[in-house]
Amino acid sequence: MTAEAAGAFRRTALERADQQVAWARADQAFFAAGACHILAWACRDAYLARSIDVAAVRLAGDTQIFHAYASWNGWAFDHSGWNPEPQLLAVNADFEGHPLERVGITDDLAEFCAEHHHRMPDQFWRDPVPRARRYVGLFTPPWA
Repeated sequence: MTAEAAGAFRRTALERADQQVAWARADQAFFAAGACHILAWACRDAYLARSIDVAAVRLAGDTQIFHAYASWNGWAFDHSGWNPEPQLLAVNADFEGHPLERVGITDDLAEFCAEHHHRMPDQFWRDPVPRARRYVGLFTPPWA
């Protein structure tokens, strides 16, 4: 699958206000906007033998990140599957119409959610972790 901008899947006002409506979206939309961080940690946890990091992007000069993803050896994993990280960054920058900054994430999930105003798994309509694990499994990693 070719990298697609996370912003192309932004939640509507209703999806932002109603977790059940947000949950009902297709997997790609759900993990592009609203649960990208859950997917990033699920990917990292699925391949503990690999040095997979979590990274995020924000508009250059901004403090708020808008998309998190897993990264490994020049590759990125998000709602679009595995793609070269430069391609993921470029497609998001093109969509947003602004330069982006890559931010390495060293916090655990709870710290990340608190700092960046993201939901913990128990704050979703249902637990998104099993859904994220299944989604990770749909994509062949670059080392396979």
